[in-house]
Amino acid sequence: MKILLSPAKRLNELSKTRKFNYTTPELLNKSKELINYLKLLTPDDISKLMNISKKLGELNYNRFQAWETPFNINNSKAAIFLFEGDAYKGLNAKTLLKPEIIKLNKTLRIISGLYGLLKPLDLIQPYRLEMKTKLQTANAKNLYDFWGDTITNQLNKEIERDNVRYVINLASNEYFKAINTKKLNAKIINPIFKESKNGTFKIVAINAKRARGLMTRFIVKYNIKKVNDLKAFDYEGYFFNAQISDANNFIFTR
Repeated sequence: MKILLSPAKRLNELSKTRKFNYTTPELLNKSKELINYLKLLTPDDISKLMNISKKLGELNYNRFQAWETPFNINNSKAAIFLFEGDAYKGLNAKTLLKPEIIKLNKTLRIISGLYGLLKPLDLIQPYRLEMKTKLQTANAKNLYDFWGDTITNQLNKEIERDNVRYVINLASNEYFKAINTKKLNAKIINPIFKESKNGTFKIVAINAKRARGLMTRFIVKYNIKKVNDLKAFDYEGYFFNAQISDANNFIFTR
């Protein structure tokens, strides 16, 4: 199986570098195209484009201006250690053993507005570029248009190479929309996490994000191979709710 996860806006640029065989993102040439456009923007342009504060606009202006290749351990961080949002706190990769990180690198793919599709051990430089950003290029009106089927095609290459039958979608809707599901050559399973509120089950966004990371950790810690074994997930009080689940949507409640 392959796992899909969203990136994070919150980054840990001071994360310690561990010894691994780090790699370069497969779609880096496409990233360079985007960077060429992003470097033309002023801090105010970036603030308006991304609907962020002037302080964050300045921060990301400086990031884009400093962005350069080739990537190495001195100017870049592995994606799995750089991202530090709620899902990544649930995953808590820094506490995984080296063999588990290597296993995760074969299984997990991170959808990115700037990098397209990332392996956990791909070296990247700090950025903020959400997939929903309406960045216009010469041939695209936004990032969904820019990436087109590129991310799907890259994922399909890996699906064929690794003989994958299932894709476990733990990405947010914003990022999963970058996948052309009609062209994806694997069955999609959507784990969904809900909380009991006043007699009904509802998605609480911050909890759902953390749970996606917890599920990713569960898969690698228990070396999950069969899709039905996902139903044994029981971290932090969640359990598989068969009554409201179906063949494609595995719903976990607490």
